[in-house]
Amino acid sequence: MQDISEWYQQVVEQAGLAEHSPVRGAMTIKPYGWALWENIQRPLDAAFKATGHQNAYFPLFIPLSFLAKEAQHVEGFAQECAVVTHYRIQTDPVSHTVRPDPTAQLEEPLVVRPTSETIIWNTFKRWIQSYRDLPLLINQWANVVRWEKRPRLFLRTTEFLWQEGHTAHATAEEALKEAHQMLDIYADFVQNYLAIPVIKGRKTPTERFAGAEETFTIETLLIDGKALQAGTSHFLGQNFARAFEVQFLNERSELEYVWATSWGVSTRLIGALILSHGDEKGLVLPPRVAPIQVVIVPVWRNDTEQAETTAAAHQLAQALQAQGVRVKVDDDPHHRPGWKFNEWELRGVPLRFVIGPKDLSAGTVEVTPRHTGQKQSVSLDQARTSAKEWLETIQKELFERAKKRIEANTHRVDSYAEMRTILEEKGGFILAHWDGTAETELAIKEETGATIRCIPLDAPPEEGKCIYTGRPSQQRVVFAKAY
Repeated sequence: MQDISEWYQQVVEQAGLAEHSPVRGAMTIKPYGWALWENIQRPLDAAFKATGHQNAYFPLFIPLSFLAKEAQHVEGFAQECAVVTHYRIQTDPVSHTVRPDPTAQLEEPLVVRPTSETIIWNTFKRWIQSYRDLPLLINQWANVVRWEKRPRLFLRTTEFLWQEGHTAHATAEEALKEAHQMLDIYADFVQNYLAIPVIKGRKTPTERFAGAEETFTIETLLIDGKALQAGTSHFLGQNFARAFEVQFLNERSELEYVWATSWGVSTRLIGALILSHGDEKGLVLPPRVAPIQVVIVPVWRNDTEQAETTAAAHQLAQALQAQGVRVKVDDDPHHRPGWKFNEWELRGVPLRFVIGPKDLSAGTVEVTPRHTGQKQSVSLDQARTSAKEWLETIQKELFERAKKRIEANTHRVDSYAEMRTILEEKGGFILAHWDGTAETELAIKEETGATIRCIPLDAPPEEGKCIYTGRPSQQRVVFAKAY
Protein backbone atom coordinates (compact mmCIF):
# COMPACT_ATOMS: atom_id res chain seq x y z
CA MET A 1 0.00 0.00 0.00
CA GLN A 2 2.07 2.89 -1.29
CA ASP A 3 -0.64 5.56 -0.98
CA ILE A 4 -2.38 4.94 2.33
CA SER A 5 -4.75 7.88 1.88
CA GLU A 6 -6.03 6.64 -1.48
CA TRP A 7 -6.20 3.05 -0.23
CA TYR A 8 -8.23 4.15 2.79
CA GLN A 9 -10.67 6.12 0.66
CA GLN A 10 -11.21 3.20 -1.71
CA VAL A 11 -11.70 0.69 1.11
CA VAL A 12 -14.32 2.84 2.85
CA GLU A 13 -16.30 3.34 -0.34
CA GLN A 14 -15.84 -0.03 -2.10
CA ALA A 15 -16.46 -2.06 1.05
CA GLY A 16 -19.79 -0.28 1.39
CA LEU A 17 -19.12 1.55 4.64
CA ALA A 18 -19.78 5.17 3.68
CA GLU A 19 -19.61 7.74 0.92
CA HIS A 20 -19.23 11.49 0.66
CA SER A 21 -22.44 13.49 0.82
CA PRO A 22 -23.27 16.66 -1.16
CA VAL A 23 -22.20 18.66 1.92
CA ARG A 24 -18.43 18.92 2.12
CA GLY A 25 -17.12 17.13 5.18
CA ALA A 26 -20.33 15.18 5.85
CA MET A 27 -20.83 11.52 5.03
CA THR A 28 -23.58 9.08 4.23
CA ILE A 29 -23.13 5.91 6.28
CA LYS A 30 -24.28 2.91 4.23
CA PRO A 31 -26.02 -0.17 5.70
CA TYR A 32 -22.82 -2.21 6.12
CA GLY A 33 -21.10 0.71 7.84
CA TRP A 34 -24.15 1.29 10.01
CA ALA A 35 -24.22 -2.38 11.04
CA LEU A 36 -20.58 -2.03 12.08
CA TRP A 37 -21.39 1.10 14.11
CA GLU A 38 -24.29 -0.74 15.79
CA ASN A 39 -21.91 -3.53 16.81
CA ILE A 40 -19.68 -0.88 18.40
CA GLN A 41 -22.58 0.96 19.98
CA ARG A 42 -24.37 -1.99 21.62
CA PRO A 43 -21.58 -3.32 23.88
CA LEU A 44 -20.53 0.20 24.84
CA ASP A 45 -24.10 1.10 25.74
CA ALA A 46 -24.37 -2.07 27.83
CA ALA A 47 -21.12 -1.20 29.63
CA PHE A 48 -22.38 2.31 30.42
CA LYS A 49 -25.65 0.99 31.81
CA ALA A 50 -23.84 -1.68 33.83
CA THR A 51 -21.99 1.14 35.63
CA GLY A 52 -25.17 3.03 36.48
CA HIS A 53 -25.46 5.48 33.58
CA GLN A 54 -28.76 6.36 31.93
CA ASN A 55 -29.37 7.52 28.37
CA ALA A 56 -31.05 10.85 27.65
CA TYR A 57 -31.20 13.28 24.74
CA PHE A 58 -30.50 17.01 24.62
CA PRO A 59 -31.17 19.65 21.94
CA LEU A 60 -29.12 19.95 18.76
CA PHE A 61 -29.20 23.76 18.94
CA ILE A 62 -27.41 25.68 21.70
CA PRO A 63 -27.92 29.42 22.36
CA LEU A 64 -24.72 31.28 21.50
CA SER A 65 -24.68 32.92 24.93
CA PHE A 66 -24.33 29.50 26.58
CA LEU A 67 -20.91 28.94 25.00
CA ALA A 68 -19.73 32.32 26.24
CA LYS A 69 -20.30 31.32 29.88
CA GLU A 70 -17.18 29.14 30.03
CA ALA A 71 -14.25 31.10 28.61
CA GLN A 72 -11.87 28.22 27.80
CA HIS A 73 -14.71 26.22 26.26
CA VAL A 74 -15.81 28.90 23.80
CA GLU A 75 -12.20 29.67 22.90
CA GLY A 76 -11.52 26.00 22.17
CA PHE A 77 -14.48 25.58 19.82
CA ALA A 78 -14.80 29.09 18.30
CA GLN A 79 -13.16 28.10 14.99
CA GLU A 80 -15.33 24.99 14.51
CA CYS A 81 -18.85 26.18 15.25
CA ALA A 82 -21.69 26.21 12.74
CA VAL A 83 -24.14 29.00 13.57
CA VAL A 84 -27.82 29.36 12.67
CA THR A 85 -28.88 32.99 12.28
CA HIS A 86 -32.24 32.78 10.41
CA TYR A 87 -35.37 30.65 10.72
CA ARG A 88 -36.86 31.12 7.25
CA ILE A 89 -35.73 31.38 3.64
CA GLN A 90 -36.96 33.67 0.89
CA THR A 91 -37.56 32.54 -2.70
CA ASP A 92 -37.24 34.83 -5.72
CA PRO A 93 -40.13 33.88 -8.08
CA VAL A 94 -38.23 35.09 -11.13
CA SER A 95 -34.71 33.71 -10.61
CA HIS A 96 -35.85 30.87 -8.31
CA THR A 97 -32.91 31.60 -6.04
CA VAL A 98 -33.22 31.21 -2.29
CA ARG A 99 -31.62 33.13 0.53
CA PRO A 100 -32.16 33.71 4.23
CA ASP A 101 -35.18 35.92 4.82
CA PRO A 102 -33.79 39.18 6.23
CA THR A 103 -37.02 39.67 8.19
CA ALA A 104 -36.59 36.30 9.93
CA GLN A 105 -33.34 36.79 11.79
CA LEU A 106 -33.08 35.06 15.16
CA GLU A 107 -32.88 37.31 18.20
CA GLU A 108 -30.01 35.13 19.42
CA PRO A 109 -27.94 32.95 17.05
CA LEU A 110 -27.94 29.21 17.71
CA VAL A 111 -24.84 27.02 17.57
CA VAL A 112 -25.20 23.54 16.10
CA ARG A 113 -23.76 21.47 18.95
CA PRO A 114 -20.03 20.80 18.70
CA THR A 115 -20.39 19.13 22.12
CA SER A 116 -23.12 19.40 24.74
CA GLU A 117 -21.52 20.52 28.01
CA THR A 118 -23.21 23.92 27.99
CA ILE A 119 -26.77 22.85 27.16
CA ILE A 120 -26.53 19.90 29.55
CA TRP A 121 -25.18 21.94 32.45
CA ASN A 122 -27.93 24.48 31.93
CA THR A 123 -30.32 21.52 32.32
CA PHE A 124 -28.47 20.04 35.30
CA LYS A 125 -29.13 23.27 37.16
CA ARG A 126 -32.82 22.24 37.30
CA TRP A 127 -32.13 18.57 38.00
CA ILE A 128 -29.72 18.97 40.93
CA GLN A 129 -30.81 20.48 44.23
CA SER A 130 -29.48 18.20 46.97
CA TYR A 131 -26.73 15.68 47.66
CA ARG A 132 -29.51 13.09 47.25
CA ASP A 133 -29.58 13.92 43.52
CA LEU A 134 -25.92 12.95 43.16
CA PRO A 135 -24.18 11.34 41.45
CA LEU A 136 -26.06 12.16 38.24
CA LEU A 137 -24.82 9.82 35.50
CA ILE A 138 -26.08 10.69 32.02
CA ASN A 139 -25.08 9.58 28.52
CA GLN A 140 -26.45 10.54 25.13
CA TRP A 141 -26.00 9.06 21.66
CA ALA A 142 -26.06 11.91 19.20
CA ASN A 143 -24.53 13.69 16.23
CA VAL A 144 -22.32 16.75 16.50
CA VAL A 145 -20.94 19.31 14.06
CA ARG A 146 -17.40 20.68 14.07
CA TRP A 147 -16.45 22.50 10.89
CA GLU A 148 -13.61 20.43 9.49
CA LYS A 149 -10.99 21.95 7.18
CA ARG A 150 -9.46 18.64 6.01
CA PRO A 151 -12.25 16.04 6.09
CA ARG A 152 -11.67 12.30 5.76
CA LEU A 153 -14.45 9.74 6.04
CA PHE A 154 -14.85 8.51 9.63
CA LEU A 155 -11.53 9.96 10.79
CA ARG A 156 -12.43 13.64 10.50
CA THR A 157 -15.86 14.75 9.33
CA THR A 158 -17.84 17.94 9.84
CA GLU A 159 -20.76 15.93 11.19
CA PHE A 160 -20.10 12.72 13.09
CA LEU A 161 -21.87 10.34 15.44
CA TRP A 162 -20.78 9.72 18.98
CA GLN A 163 -21.79 9.20 22.55
CA GLU A 164 -21.08 11.81 25.16
CA GLY A 165 -21.31 11.10 28.85
CA HIS A 166 -21.91 13.91 31.35
CA THR A 167 -21.85 13.32 35.07
CA ALA A 168 -22.14 15.37 38.26
CA HIS A 169 -20.66 14.41 41.63
CA ALA A 170 -20.52 15.64 45.22
CA THR A 171 -16.71 15.50 45.47
CA ALA A 172 -13.64 15.89 43.29
CA GLU A 173 -12.52 12.37 44.26
CA GLU A 174 -15.78 10.87 42.97
CA ALA A 175 -15.51 12.78 39.69
CA LEU A 176 -11.89 11.73 39.15
CA LYS A 177 -12.81 8.12 39.88
CA GLU A 178 -15.58 8.38 37.27
CA ALA A 179 -13.20 9.84 34.67
CA HIS A 180 -10.75 6.99 35.19
CA GLN A 181 -13.51 4.38 35.18
CA MET A 182 -14.80 5.53 31.80
CA LEU A 183 -11.29 5.62 30.37
CA ASP A 184 -10.89 2.00 31.48
CA ILE A 185 -14.20 1.06 29.82
CA TYR A 186 -13.02 2.63 26.57
CA ALA A 187 -9.64 0.90 26.72
CA ASP A 188 -11.21 -2.48 27.47
CA PHE A 189 -13.69 -2.10 24.62
CA VAL A 190 -11.17 -0.97 22.01
CA GLN A 191 -8.75 -3.76 22.94
CA ASN A 192 -11.27 -6.57 23.47
CA TYR A 193 -13.77 -5.79 20.70
CA LEU A 194 -11.79 -3.87 18.09
CA ALA A 195 -8.55 -5.80 18.77
CA ILE A 196 -6.63 -2.50 18.88
CA PRO A 197 -3.93 -2.01 21.56
CA VAL A 198 -3.98 1.40 23.24
CA ILE A 199 -1.90 3.50 25.61
CA LYS A 200 -3.82 5.10 28.47
CA GLY A 201 -2.54 8.52 29.41
CA ARG A 202 -3.35 12.11 30.24
CA LYS A 203 -3.07 15.05 27.92
CA THR A 204 -0.75 17.99 28.46
CA PRO A 205 -2.44 21.28 29.45
CA THR A 206 -2.06 22.43 25.82
CA GLU A 207 -3.89 19.38 24.46
CA ARG A 208 -6.67 19.20 27.06
CA PHE A 209 -10.34 19.43 26.17
CA ALA A 210 -11.48 23.05 26.28
CA GLY A 211 -12.72 23.75 29.80
CA ALA A 212 -11.28 20.61 31.44
CA GLU A 213 -8.86 20.42 34.35
CA GLU A 214 -7.60 17.01 33.17
CA THR A 215 -8.13 15.08 29.96
CA PHE A 216 -7.43 11.35 29.92
CA THR A 217 -7.01 9.61 26.60
CA ILE A 218 -6.48 6.29 24.86
CA GLU A 219 -4.03 6.50 21.96
CA THR A 220 -3.21 3.96 19.30
CA LEU A 221 -0.81 3.73 16.36
CA LEU A 222 -2.11 2.96 12.88
CA ILE A 223 -0.53 1.06 9.98
CA ASP A 224 0.82 4.27 8.42
CA GLY A 225 2.78 5.18 11.56
CA LYS A 226 0.39 7.94 12.64
CA ALA A 227 -1.33 8.08 16.01
CA LEU A 228 -5.04 8.34 16.62
CA GLN A 229 -6.88 9.53 19.71
CA ALA A 230 -9.49 6.79 20.10
CA GLY A 231 -11.39 8.14 23.10
CA THR A 232 -11.20 10.73 25.85
CA SER A 233 -12.48 11.20 29.38
CA HIS A 234 -12.39 14.61 31.04
CA PHE A 235 -12.32 15.77 34.65
CA LEU A 236 -14.05 19.13 34.39
CA GLY A 237 -13.61 20.18 37.99
CA GLN A 238 -16.24 22.78 38.93
CA ASN A 239 -15.77 24.95 35.85
CA PHE A 240 -19.13 24.26 34.20
CA ALA A 241 -20.95 24.08 37.53
CA ARG A 242 -19.74 27.59 38.35
CA ALA A 243 -20.51 28.87 34.86
CA PHE A 244 -24.10 27.63 35.07
CA GLU A 245 -24.60 28.02 38.84
CA VAL A 246 -25.15 24.30 39.50
CA GLN A 247 -25.08 23.92 43.27
CA PHE A 248 -26.39 21.38 45.75
CA LEU A 249 -27.18 21.32 49.45
CA ASN A 250 -24.75 18.97 51.17
CA GLU A 251 -25.55 16.90 54.25
CA ARG A 252 -24.74 19.91 56.42
CA SER A 253 -27.29 22.03 54.46
CA GLU A 254 -24.44 24.05 52.91
CA LEU A 255 -24.42 25.05 49.25
CA GLU A 256 -21.59 23.59 47.15
CA TYR A 257 -20.79 23.51 43.47
CA VAL A 258 -20.89 20.03 41.97
CA TRP A 259 -17.90 18.33 40.33
CA ALA A 260 -18.14 17.16 36.75
CA THR A 261 -16.88 14.81 34.05
CA SER A 262 -17.55 14.31 30.37
CA TRP A 263 -16.34 11.53 28.07
CA GLY A 264 -16.88 10.27 24.54
CA VAL A 265 -15.99 8.07 21.59
CA SER A 266 -17.20 8.47 18.03
CA THR A 267 -17.47 6.97 14.56
CA ARG A 268 -13.74 7.70 14.38
CA LEU A 269 -13.39 4.20 15.88
CA ILE A 270 -14.37 2.79 12.48
CA GLY A 271 -11.47 4.67 10.93
CA ALA A 272 -9.19 3.25 13.62
CA LEU A 273 -10.46 -0.23 12.82
CA ILE A 274 -9.74 0.10 9.10
CA LEU A 275 -6.25 1.51 9.64
CA SER A 276 -5.31 -0.99 12.34
CA HIS A 277 -6.10 -4.26 10.56
CA GLY A 278 -6.69 -3.60 6.85
CA ASP A 279 -4.47 -4.91 4.04
CA GLU A 280 -4.12 -4.68 0.27
CA LYS A 281 -7.32 -6.72 -0.17
CA GLY A 282 -9.44 -4.39 1.93
CA LEU A 283 -11.02 -4.58 5.38
CA VAL A 284 -10.01 -7.07 8.04
CA LEU A 285 -12.71 -7.04 10.72
CA PRO A 286 -12.43 -8.48 14.23
CA PRO A 287 -15.20 -11.08 14.68
CA ARG A 288 -16.76 -9.41 17.73
CA VAL A 289 -17.84 -6.36 15.70
CA ALA A 290 -18.01 -7.78 12.17
CA PRO A 291 -21.56 -7.42 10.74
CA ILE A 292 -21.05 -10.82 9.07
CA GLN A 293 -18.77 -13.24 10.91
CA VAL A 294 -18.98 -16.16 8.47
CA VAL A 295 -19.81 -16.12 4.76
CA ILE A 296 -20.69 -19.43 3.12
CA VAL A 297 -20.21 -19.68 -0.64
CA PRO A 298 -21.75 -22.69 -2.42
CA VAL A 299 -20.04 -23.60 -5.71
CA TRP A 300 -21.64 -25.47 -8.61
CA ARG A 301 -21.39 -26.27 -12.33
CA ASN A 302 -24.97 -27.28 -13.14
CA ASP A 303 -28.49 -26.95 -11.79
CA THR A 304 -28.34 -30.17 -9.79
CA GLU A 305 -25.10 -29.21 -8.08
CA GLN A 306 -26.48 -25.72 -7.46
CA ALA A 307 -29.49 -27.10 -5.61
CA GLU A 308 -27.39 -29.52 -3.55
CA THR A 309 -24.56 -27.20 -2.52
CA THR A 310 -26.94 -24.31 -1.82
CA ALA A 311 -29.10 -26.50 0.40
CA ALA A 312 -26.01 -27.70 2.30
CA ALA A 313 -24.82 -24.10 2.72
CA HIS A 314 -28.14 -23.01 4.23
CA GLN A 315 -28.21 -26.01 6.56
CA LEU A 316 -24.75 -25.12 7.84
CA ALA A 317 -25.79 -21.47 8.18
CA GLN A 318 -28.83 -22.42 10.28
CA ALA A 319 -26.66 -24.51 12.60
CA LEU A 320 -24.25 -21.60 13.08
CA GLN A 321 -27.03 -19.03 13.52
CA ALA A 322 -28.50 -21.18 16.28
CA GLN A 323 -25.19 -20.68 18.11
CA GLY A 324 -25.41 -16.89 17.73
CA VAL A 325 -22.99 -16.62 14.78
CA ARG A 326 -23.76 -13.89 12.22
CA VAL A 327 -23.82 -15.74 8.87
CA LYS A 328 -24.38 -14.86 5.22
CA VAL A 329 -24.95 -17.44 2.47
CA ASP A 330 -23.85 -15.98 -0.86
CA ASP A 331 -25.79 -18.12 -3.34
CA ASP A 332 -26.22 -15.30 -5.87
CA PRO A 333 -26.22 -17.00 -9.29
CA HIS A 334 -25.17 -13.82 -11.11
CA HIS A 335 -21.57 -13.72 -9.82
CA ARG A 336 -18.80 -16.26 -10.14
CA PRO A 337 -17.09 -17.72 -7.03
CA GLY A 338 -13.88 -15.72 -7.61
CA TRP A 339 -15.82 -12.45 -7.63
CA LYS A 340 -17.56 -13.45 -4.39
CA PHE A 341 -14.28 -14.38 -2.71
CA ASN A 342 -12.82 -10.97 -3.58
CA GLU A 343 -15.97 -9.16 -2.47
CA TRP A 344 -16.08 -10.73 0.98
CA GLU A 345 -12.35 -10.28 1.44
CA LEU A 346 -12.84 -6.59 0.61
CA ARG A 347 -15.59 -6.41 3.23
CA GLY A 348 -13.39 -8.05 5.83
CA VAL A 349 -15.58 -11.04 6.77
CA PRO A 350 -13.48 -13.04 9.29
CA LEU A 351 -14.25 -16.56 8.03
CA ARG A 352 -15.16 -17.92 4.59
CA PHE A 353 -16.60 -21.39 4.08
CA VAL A 354 -16.82 -22.88 0.57
CA ILE A 355 -18.94 -25.91 -0.26
CA GLY A 356 -18.58 -27.52 -3.68
CA PRO A 357 -19.75 -30.86 -5.18
CA LYS A 358 -16.55 -32.63 -4.06
CA ASP A 359 -17.02 -31.28 -0.55
CA LEU A 360 -20.53 -32.72 -0.46
CA SER A 361 -19.26 -36.13 -1.50
CA ALA A 362 -16.48 -36.05 1.10
CA GLY A 363 -18.53 -34.39 3.85
CA THR A 364 -16.07 -31.50 4.04
CA VAL A 365 -15.94 -27.72 3.72
CA GLU A 366 -13.09 -25.41 2.75
CA VAL A 367 -12.34 -22.87 5.51
CA THR A 368 -10.33 -19.65 4.99
CA PRO A 369 -9.67 -17.09 7.74
CA ARG A 370 -9.59 -13.58 6.26
CA HIS A 371 -6.56 -12.38 8.22
CA THR A 372 -4.22 -15.19 7.06
CA GLY A 373 -5.78 -16.44 3.82
CA GLN A 374 -4.65 -19.98 4.71
CA LYS A 375 -7.15 -22.50 3.36
CA GLN A 376 -7.85 -25.83 4.96
CA SER A 377 -10.36 -28.61 4.42
CA VAL A 378 -12.31 -29.73 7.49
CA SER A 379 -15.34 -31.92 8.07
CA LEU A 380 -18.78 -30.35 8.02
CA ASP A 381 -19.23 -31.49 11.61
CA GLN A 382 -16.06 -29.67 12.65
CA ALA A 383 -17.19 -26.52 10.81
CA ARG A 384 -20.46 -26.64 12.75
CA THR A 385 -18.90 -27.21 16.15
CA SER A 386 -15.67 -25.18 15.88
CA ALA A 387 -16.72 -21.97 14.10
CA LYS A 388 -17.17 -19.97 17.32
CA GLU A 389 -13.82 -21.18 18.62
CA TRP A 390 -12.12 -20.18 15.35
CA LEU A 391 -13.69 -16.73 15.54
CA GLU A 392 -12.32 -16.22 19.05
CA THR A 393 -8.89 -17.31 17.85
CA ILE A 394 -9.05 -14.79 15.01
CA GLN A 395 -10.03 -12.06 17.49
CA LYS A 396 -6.99 -12.81 19.67
CA GLU A 397 -4.60 -13.15 16.73
CA LEU A 398 -5.65 -9.78 15.31
CA PHE A 399 -4.94 -8.13 18.65
CA GLU A 400 -1.54 -9.82 18.96
CA ARG A 401 -0.64 -8.89 15.38
CA ALA A 402 -1.53 -5.24 16.00
CA LYS A 403 0.35 -5.30 19.30
CA LYS A 404 3.54 -6.58 17.63
CA ARG A 405 3.23 -3.93 14.90
CA ILE A 406 2.87 -1.15 17.46
CA GLU A 407 5.73 -2.45 19.60
CA ALA A 408 7.97 -2.61 16.51
CA ASN A 409 7.13 1.01 15.75
CA THR A 410 7.58 2.37 19.27
CA HIS A 411 10.99 3.99 19.80
CA ARG A 412 12.77 5.15 22.96
CA VAL A 413 14.67 8.21 21.83
CA ASP A 414 17.18 10.39 23.67
CA SER A 415 18.19 12.86 20.95
CA TYR A 416 16.15 15.35 18.98
CA ALA A 417 17.99 14.51 15.77
CA GLU A 418 17.08 10.83 16.10
CA MET A 419 13.47 11.73 16.80
CA ARG A 420 13.25 13.87 13.66
CA THR A 421 14.79 11.14 11.53
CA ILE A 422 12.31 8.52 12.75
CA LEU A 423 9.34 10.84 12.26
CA GLU A 424 10.41 11.73 8.73
CA GLU A 425 11.27 8.20 7.60
CA LYS A 426 8.66 5.93 9.17
CA GLY A 427 6.69 7.58 11.95
CA GLY A 428 5.56 5.73 15.04
CA PHE A 429 5.38 6.38 18.76
CA ILE A 430 8.37 8.23 20.16
CA LEU A 431 9.00 7.81 23.91
CA ALA A 432 11.11 10.79 24.88
CA HIS A 433 11.78 13.20 27.72
CA TRP A 434 10.11 16.63 27.74
CA ASP A 435 10.76 19.54 30.06
CA GLY A 436 7.06 20.11 30.79
CA THR A 437 6.76 23.55 29.20
CA ALA A 438 4.20 24.60 26.60
CA GLU A 439 6.93 26.53 24.76
CA THR A 440 8.97 23.37 24.12
CA GLU A 441 5.85 21.42 23.19
CA LEU A 442 4.87 24.06 20.62
CA ALA A 443 8.38 24.34 19.18
CA ILE A 444 8.60 20.58 18.60
CA LYS A 445 5.14 20.59 17.00
CA GLU A 446 6.03 23.43 14.65
CA GLU A 447 9.37 21.89 13.64
CA THR A 448 8.31 18.23 13.28
CA GLY A 449 4.51 18.12 13.04
CA ALA A 450 4.51 15.79 16.06
CA THR A 451 2.43 16.40 19.17
CA ILE A 452 2.57 14.96 22.65
CA ARG A 453 -0.13 12.31 22.40
CA CYS A 454 -0.17 11.62 26.12
CA ILE A 455 1.73 11.27 29.35
CA PRO A 456 1.34 7.52 30.01
CA LEU A 457 -0.53 6.67 33.20
CA ASP A 458 1.36 3.46 33.91
CA ALA A 459 4.87 4.57 32.97
CA PRO A 460 7.32 4.55 35.91
CA PRO A 461 9.24 7.72 36.85
CA GLU A 462 12.51 8.03 34.97
CA GLU A 463 15.01 10.84 35.32
CA GLY A 464 16.34 12.23 32.09
CA LYS A 465 16.86 15.33 29.97
CA CYS A 466 14.42 16.96 27.58
CA ILE A 467 15.34 16.04 24.00
CA TYR A 468 14.81 19.64 22.88
CA THR A 469 16.15 21.85 25.70
CA GLY A 470 18.24 19.50 27.82
CA ARG A 471 16.37 20.54 30.94
CA PRO A 472 15.57 17.93 33.61
CA SER A 473 12.64 15.58 33.07
CA GLN A 474 11.07 12.95 35.33
CA GLN A 475 9.13 10.85 32.82
CA ARG A 476 8.99 10.01 29.14
CA VAL A 477 5.98 11.14 27.14
CA VAL A 478 4.55 9.85 23.85
CA PHE A 479 5.20 11.94 20.74
CA ALA A 480 3.76 11.14 17.31
CA LYS A 481 2.31 12.64 14.18
CA ALA A 482 -1.42 12.15 14.31
CA TYR A 483 -4.73 12.37 12.53
